[in-house]
Amino acid sequence: MASGGNSNSPFAWLGLLKWSLAYSDGTRPTEDVQPMSKEDIAFLEKVMKEGIIDEGERMKTILKDLTDSLEGMLGLSLGGESSETTSGDNEGETKKKELDEDEMIELLQELKDIVEQIDYARAFMAMGGIPFLLGCATSPPEGTNETAIPKSIRKWALSVLATMCQNNPPVQLSLLEHGHMPPLIQLFFDYSPTNESDGDDSMRDKVVQTISCSVRGHSMAEHIFCQNKHGVLMVHLGLGIQSKSKPSAQLRKRCLFLLRALVTADDAVNSRIKPFQSAISFVATRGVDPKEEADVEIREMGLQMLTQMLRHAPQIMSDRSSQSPNVASSEEFTLGKKIIHDNKNHLTAIGVKRIQDIRKLEKGSDEYELAALELEEWENLMVAMAETSSSAYPPNNNTGRNENEEDTPKLMICDMHP
Repeated sequence: MASGGNSNSPFAWLGLLKWSLAYSDGTRPTEDVQPMSKEDIAFLEKVMKEGIIDEGERMKTILKDLTDSLEGMLGLSLGGESSETTSGDNEGETKKKELDEDEMIELLQELKDIVEQIDYARAFMAMGGIPFLLGCATSPPEGTNETAIPKSIRKWALSVLATMCQNNPPVQLSLLEHGHMPPLIQLFFDYSPTNESDGDDSMRDKVVQTISCSVRGHSMAEHIFCQNKHGVLMVHLGLGIQSKSKPSAQLRKRCLFLLRALVTADDAVNSRIKPFQSAISFVATRGVDPKEEADVEIREMGLQMLTQMLRHAPQIMSDRSSQSPNVASSEEFTLGKKIIHDNKNHLTAIGVKRIQDIRKLEKGSDEYELAALELEEWENLMVAMAETSSSAYPPNNNTGRNENEEDTPKLMICDMHP
């Protein structure tokens, strides 16, 4: 039987259904059904083969095509020679497929869609996909003397990596084993505004997203990142601390999201919080102040982080008779709360005014709806600060308060309706 039409059509299954109905519509007796001819069987097998995509084989094909194309783009070969000498040397040698930049991006987009499934992400890792993607993203940057991979391809390689490792512990562990943090953090600094005149933060945004996906939820990875001084500096710069120019809103969100995950984790003891003291203070002062931070979503994220830290109640093992170094006492989770209470007066002043301003807005208006979540987060933070005992976190000595003073008044919230 001739297939006719386009055998690669994505709607081949529809033709198969019509063909099946034409030969058996369920109304004829089964004894009248005749065996399929060899031509019909061959046609059916062809349609089924073309209609079902083997994702594993497709990933292998994508990886090979990308590898060949990058070798041609960089003028390399497996033996380190120019790719121009590889074709035609052997009559039986298959000609390498070289794609242009747009075609390579299309393949990376397809690969990203495939590895969204955890099992396929692990399969691609087993194929050697992680070192390929890391090398693609962190090879010598543009502006150096060496041939560079275009920024667009680098960003898509980072996107695939981020998709692969998010909530996928085996992939996160594999990235750690490949030592992914130092080159990715260096890539962040390579594309900082001091080295790139256009001030485009899209590459730094992708780097932070990839690192965030690779460490969040993985205790070992979080611990290693928090011990990396350059990683901590990356978060500070991404938030706008010590930056010569204000980072993009998207980059600030990425860094704040990562910071919140690190300082509110179940094992976020004082030693983890300490490197981020200035970042937490920055959020508690400038990050939630409408005069300093114009993006309402960032302010909401900052308020949520502070409230989570105040209400953070990790599971502390009560039996400490073994004195195991892995068992943390409640005193080892106090630093984050203390930092917030050190900034309580500033937070209260900003919060009271902001709550008043939002409540004055006309309910139902677009402006009120936009600020409604921020109002809720401010109220939650005020309650959390009132519920947390301030005597447990005395203010700094330079405030003039006596650390042993017991009659510190509680923070009160009154009705502020006009």
